[in-house]
Amino acid sequence: MGRALLQHLGPIDEPLHLLMDKAYEGDETRQLALDLGFIPVVPPKSNRLEPWEYDREMCRRRNEVERLFRRLKGFRRVFSRFDKLDIMFLSFVHLALIVDGLRW
Repeated sequence: MGRALLQHLGPIDEPLHLLMDKAYEGDETRQLALDLGFIPVVPPKSNRLEPWEYDREMCRRRNEVERLFRRLKGFRRVFSRFDKLDIMFLSFVHLALIVDGLRW
């Protein structure tokens, strides 16, 4: 599905970092990202014969976002989507982000 989404986006005007996890580190996906003008940021698997260089700092930033989503799922109202209206759901996500920010 990741490659289909990339193809749907199409080529871009200026290079952007494309943050991916190891599930998308295949040669086909990385080459498609390069062809469309993205800069793929994906760590190679440990058993790769020819590993490549990648932006480790950018990869750490991706991990920060994933940890934020994990903390948001700690709010039952967010992960189970109790709210029927989008505006109410988004309002509670904002509240959860504020509470998370105050905890740190």
